[in-house]
Amino acid sequence: MIMRLASLFLTASWAMMGQAAPGRVASSGAPVRQPILFSHKAHAATGMKCLECHAGAAAEDQAGFPETRKCMACHIAIKRDSPGVKALASAHNARQRIPWVRVYRVPDFVFFSHGSHAKAKAGCADCHGPVETREVLAREVPTDMATCMKCHTTRGASNECALCHQLGH
Repeated sequence: MIMRLASLFLTASWAMMGQAAPGRVASSGAPVRQPILFSHKAHAATGMKCLECHAGAAAEDQAGFPETRKCMACHIAIKRDSPGVKALASAHNARQRIPWVRVYRVPDFVFFSHGSHAKAKAGCADCHGPVETREVLAREVPTDMATCMKCHTTRGASNECALCHQLGH
């Protein structure tokens, strides 16, 4: 019963926000409505760092999103009566992932590794903007080839095609 209610809640949330399904990518520059209100600014103000929730960004290709158990470690006691935390708790209890809407994505024909960029000392804000100051995220930095190549040139990194594109396939 709880699982069914959580599923209905999340489906209704997507519909109310004009989002057909999880996994959708936000359009450029538009504030992104998420299935649960989330403020990066409020979380950063507590001293949390990007890697606490996006652990994959340090060494993996994908930064990833935290599992609900990570969020509930604090929210079992903090703001537990807020609508967002209640929705989070329902999803957690039903063992459902939150269908966050991705704000940034590169085309499928481009290879991007968060881990490689972390090793090169690129900061999160270099590609994502000042996320820690945002209540609601929007795509602030373009993920197009010109932007990436300009950054590579500025940092003295290679702009060799095969670095980011799989050629000959």
